[in-house]
Amino acid sequence: MPDITADRRMVLVHAHPDDETIGSGVTMAKYVADGAHVTLVTCTGGEEGEILVPDLEHLAAHHNDELAPQRKVELANAMKALGVTDHRYLGGFGRYRDSGMMGTEPNNRPDAFWQADLTDAATDLVAVLREVRPQVVITYDQFGQYGHPDHIQAHRVATYGVALAAVASYRPDLGQAWDVPKVYWTALPRSFIQKGIDAMRAMGDTTFFGVEKAEDMPMAVADELVTSNVDGRQFEPAKLEAMRAHETQITVEGPFFALSNNIGQEAMGVEFFRIAKGEAIPNPDDPFGRSQETDLFAGVA
Repeated sequence: MPDITADRRMVLVHAHPDDETIGSGVTMAKYVADGAHVTLVTCTGGEEGEILVPDLEHLAAHHNDELAPQRKVELANAMKALGVTDHRYLGGFGRYRDSGMMGTEPNNRPDAFWQADLTDAATDLVAVLREVRPQVVITYDQFGQYGHPDHIQAHRVATYGVALAAVASYRPDLGQAWDVPKVYWTALPRSFIQKGIDAMRAMGDTTFFGVEKAEDMPMAVADELVTSNVDGRQFEPAKLEAMRAHETQITVEGPFFALSNNIGQEAMGVEFFRIAKGEAIPNPDDPFGRSQETDLFAGVA
């Protein structure tokens, strides 16, 4: 059981191993370095992930179906890179299985996270929230950022879990009720994505991941809805190391990393959020000139 004594405490709810690093890697590293207690809750083992390492292809779901233990090791290594010492799987490792992409056959498996009873899964999270007692919870928006069923389910579980954790009469055996003050959804501002598209076009590529303008990206969030950003540029090397740790899922080659090199550390080292519960405290000294909130603990710690 981790020793949770820090004054500032954060819980992140992510769907699969590697999601945490891609969407909130520098945020985790920055707050760990600042002395906050960071808890990562991963909802599935990532069993349905595609495998980028040919020598490990036999682990795939359509072969030996042994990818989850490999991704568990990768996640542990990624957390070492980011400095995160408190990581749990929702309900324990193997409790919920990766559901695969929307509309695929793995969605229908009875052990798929997409099929999980919402109250049961949320109750698994309640136990964590009441133990850690975080001031900040981070997860996805109601669309799961891009429509993946496990991301959508993670959003639902986090939302319901936060609500249930605050009800004193709900499962008192799981600990004293805790009302999380601030909940955030990860976000990619439309203007930020457009900057990437323009940079790729300048490099000679006419599209960015197959699209020509930010409005065509399902994860693009209108700028006015984005309330907060974390400037973690100094932790970009740690994020890259964590990405490399997810060797079966991420390659540090290709357009995303070319983009990072082309427009600088902001592409990898700044992460954006949209407040879903509580109040964002704007910072007029926001280094990016957006006057967004720049400390997710502002007003509660």
